[in-house]
This record gives sequence, C-alpha cells and structure tokens, in this order.
Amino acid sequence: MLGKMKRILIGKPMKSAELDAEKLGKWKALAILSSDALSSVAYGTEQILLVLVAAGFAALWYSVPISIAVLGLLVILIFSYRQTIFAYPTGGGAYIVAKDNLGTAPSLIAGGSLLVDYILTVAVSSSAGTDAITSAFPMLHDYSIVIALIMIVFLTIMNLRGVTESASVLAIPIYLFIFSIAILIISGGIKFLAGGMEAAAPEFGTSMSHVSLFLLLKAFSSGCSALTGVEAVSNAIPNFKQPAEKNAAGTLMLMGCILGAMFIGITLLAYGYGVKPDPKATVISQIAEATFGRGTMYFIIQGVTALILFLAANTAYSAFPLLSFMMAKDKYMPHMFMVRGDRLGFSNGIIFLSVMSALLVVGFKGNTESLIPLYAVGVFVPFTLSQLGMMIRWIKVKPSGWRVKLLVNTIGMLTTLSITLIFIFTKFTQTWVIFIFLPLVVYVFMRIHRHYCNIADELRIDIQLEKPVRKGNTIIIPVAGITRVVMNTISYAQTMSDHVVALYIGFDDEAIRKMEQKWEEWNPGVRLVVIKSRYRSIMGPLKKFIDTVEWKTAETDHITILIPQFITKHWWQNVLHNQTSFMIRAYLINYKDVIVTTVPYHLNR
Repeated sequence: MLGKMKRILIGKPMKSAELDAEKLGKWKALAILSSDALSSVAYGTEQILLVLVAAGFAALWYSVPISIAVLGLLVILIFSYRQTIFAYPTGGGAYIVAKDNLGTAPSLIAGGSLLVDYILTVAVSSSAGTDAITSAFPMLHDYSIVIALIMIVFLTIMNLRGVTESASVLAIPIYLFIFSIAILIISGGIKFLAGGMEAAAPEFGTSMSHVSLFLLLKAFSSGCSALTGVEAVSNAIPNFKQPAEKNAAGTLMLMGCILGAMFIGITLLAYGYGVKPDPKATVISQIAEATFGRGTMYFIIQGVTALILFLAANTAYSAFPLLSFMMAKDKYMPHMFMVRGDRLGFSNGIIFLSVMSALLVVGFKGNTESLIPLYAVGVFVPFTLSQLGMMIRWIKVKPSGWRVKLLVNTIGMLTTLSITLIFIFTKFTQTWVIFIFLPLVVYVFMRIHRHYCNIADELRIDIQLEKPVRKGNTIIIPVAGITRVVMNTISYAQTMSDHVVALYIGFDDEAIRKMEQKWEEWNPGVRLVVIKSRYRSIMGPLKKFIDTVEWKTAETDHITILIPQFITKHWWQNVLHNQTSFMIRAYLINYKDVIVTTVPYHLNR
C-alpha cells in the first residue's frame, strides 16, 4: 500500500539516462531559482519601514535613498556572481569558491551558512506566505501553523517528483506574481501622479536630528534582506541545460533586472502613499488596497503574493540538495545526501530540509520574523567569502581583463563585509547565536570528515601483499524449541559447513530437561549445547558461548550465527510475537566480529 501511495504522490521511477531531460532552460530556471529573491519584494521594503517608523512618520522618506543603496548593492552582487558562474561552472557557489581559494575552514563556514540559510528560507517563506493569507482572511489566523506545514509538505512532494515537473507547475504562479506586481506598480504610479491617493507622503528631505546614523544603517541592513537568494543561480549551475554557464548567467541577469525594478517600485509607492508598517496588513496589502480598493485585483495580488512567499522556499529545495551533495562528496556531510531518488532528485536532502524547516515553524509558532536577521547574516557571510575567494583567484590566475574582475569582486567583498558587520552590530540581540551555531556546524562537518577518513584508513588494504585467507566455518544456531523454522535453518546450515552447533538457553531445569529429551528423540544430526541462564538473560550466555568458540577456532574458522525467524503473513501480526531474533541480530552486529544471518520462514496463515 505504501508503495502505491508513493507512486501516486511522486510518480514512476526514472532511468538514470533521463537525467539530461531534467535540466532547466532559462525561463523554468528563473521560476525555480529566483523565487526566493523575487519574494523578498514582499517584505524588503517593509523591513526598512519597520526600523524607520521608530523615529516617527516623517522619517519614512529615508526609505527611498536606502532602497537605492540596496539596489546598488544588488547590481554589485549580480555582476560578482556572474563572474563566479563562468569561473566555476560546476556550481556550488560560495562553498566551492572558498574551498578552492581560501581553504577548508572558510569553505565549511560558507557551506554551513548556506545550508542553515536554506532551512531558514523555507521556514520564513512559509510563515510569510501564511501572513499574507491571514492579512486577507483574518479568520484563518489561528490556523497559521497548519497552513505553513501544509505548504511545506506540498513543496516537498513537488520537488520529490523532479526538477522539470516542479518547474512546469511552479512557474505559473511565479510569473503571475511578476505580472501582478508590474500592474500594481504601473497602476499605483499612475494614480499617484494623478493625485488620486488619500494618504499624504512624508515630506522628502526633511531634516530630523533624532534620526541617527545607527538607525539608518540598521534600516539599510534590514532592506538588504531583499537580496537573499541572489546566490542560488551560481549554486545550481549543474541544473541548467547546456551551455549551462551561459544559461545560468542569463538567468541571473534577468532575475536581477526584475528584482531591482519591483523592489524600487514598491518602495516608491510605499513612500508616495504614506504607507507605514501595520501588524495586521503587509505593505503590499496596503498599497494594493489604496490602489484598487478591496476588489478583485486586491485579492488577486494578495493571493499571488502569498503564493510567491510560499514558493520562495522552492529556491532552497533546488539549492540545498545540490550543495549537500557536493559537501557529502567531499566527506563533510553524510553520504546519504549523495543518493538520487526515484525521480533523479537528491531526495534525502529534500526530506531533511523539509523536516528541519517544519520544526522551526512549529518551534516559533509560525512567527519566524525574528529569524530574518539571522537568515540575512547566513547569506551575507557566504557572499563575503565568495567575493574574497574570487579576488584571490584573479590575483593567482591573472586571466585576460583580470584587473576589472578583481575590482568588481573587491567592491563586492567590501560592501558585503560591511553589510555583515552592520547586521551583527545593529541586530546583535538577534544575530549573536550565529557565533555559537556556525562554529558548532563547522565542528560537526569536521567530525563527519574525520569519521570517513578513519574508516577509509582502517578498511584500506595493500592489494599487492594482502590476500583473503581461506578458513572453515563454525555455525551457531540459537534455538528456542523444535519447530519448522529451526528445521529449515539447520537444513540451510548443513549446506554451508559440517561444524554446526545448536544453542539452547534455558531458564529452569525442567525446560532444559524437556528440550534435551526432545532433541535426542528428533536427532537432526546437529549437536545441541544447553546453557542455563540464572538471570533469564539470552544475550549474556550467548555472548559468553561465542567468546568461547572464538577463542578455540579464531585461527581456523569463521563464526556464523544463523538466526531462525518466522515471517508473519500480515505486518500487524509481528506485534503479537517476541522480537528476540531482532535483538540478537542488533546486539551481535554492534558488539561482535561474527557473521550474523537471518534465515526466514514465511507463514501462510
């Protein structure tokens, strides 16, 4: 039944040869990889206004120059990452750049920051999308956590179905969002120029003595949250059709143009309409209501905004599994992240991302706004390391025109480093945890790497000197009685070796006497060894017996434990039986260097 449900939800398995068909063209890639960046239009301006409103309504005019500064940073990042795409066409973004130019520790910081950021992206996006829905339908506010979790499950299933299929479905609402915001900006701009708005905008250029540089820097850093997701294209170059780097660069430029136009448009409308932050209505909600009223167009914009906020998480679903694969390949993450699923996606990475983000949503009760500064720092740390790594690369390699490229990355590095420091100092109460969490993540990566290296060292052999040693085989069969299951196991054991011993562990003299008598009558051609357990334990006497056999035969024989086990016809019938065979198997595999094999006997009723 579970298999059928999996096929319905995820689809039929795909052949490895179909991998090329899963590659993305520019327009599908734009929808999948830019959803995080484009969704920031819905909250980037609001984050600036939330800081400025503390200085009074008149201070909101600062949102315009601050947004222009954010736009300038966007341009720097777009051109910087375009250079990264052509320099590192295998993908991996900041992790690969830092690994190649800065060393192990910086690369792990970059990779760890991005992985954590992708988890935060899903949690923040699903919660932000829920907020957009509850702004339009306040009666759903009590169900915000459930709505967010449903959307995470939906995105998980879509991505498990494969990149191409999810892109085909998810591209529709993303392009609908772009179209709707374009209509909103054009209509709102026309209404503003025609003087049709009711709210008066704060006077531009008003001098305010109580607006400090610290406040402006804090607002600027908050607005930079609109730049999260810009790096996703450079991380996911392997997902593009050939020529991958050219398609990726084109997608990145297109994303930057759309993001910049929408962000500055929404900011200008918010200023022109005199919009200020409202916990019950988002900035876009207020602009749409002021422009169209609470009519059809308002609800369309709210609907597609909620969708894009939800779908922003889809960028993480594209980038997280791929980055996890690269780090697992370098032995810094579990190898399970290297496994492709039935639909050729890295399904373990997708499921892990979903589980972790769902735990964050539940843990913060759907209110993940406090995670946004941490989420932004998680992006700007890799931004900075990537730019620094590219600077070092240009100095080392010195390709044609390297000085101009070095200048672009130097400006990018200094800018993103400044933003990171601003974030840390202006929002230290929300970002201090990064100083504990990032070193912890890097430590975990190092321990994983050490584990894999230790295993490789211990398992490695000298193929010139070391050869397999031919030994005999002593087989031990733990038995609880004389049954068809035991008979089946003995029959199998006798095909493998002449040294077969049945072991019975009894708890009282009467049970032992009966077992010895019945075994003698049956006489299966296998010697029975009986041990009395005074403390009703099976594991202790079994271990001691194996130790004794090992001591006597270690040089000449392998030791195999054959465990008789019957398999019930229905899964629920397992609950009705002792699971001694499972316990013996688990114990011996973990504590003894012996071969442990289960010999199944299937029941028909």
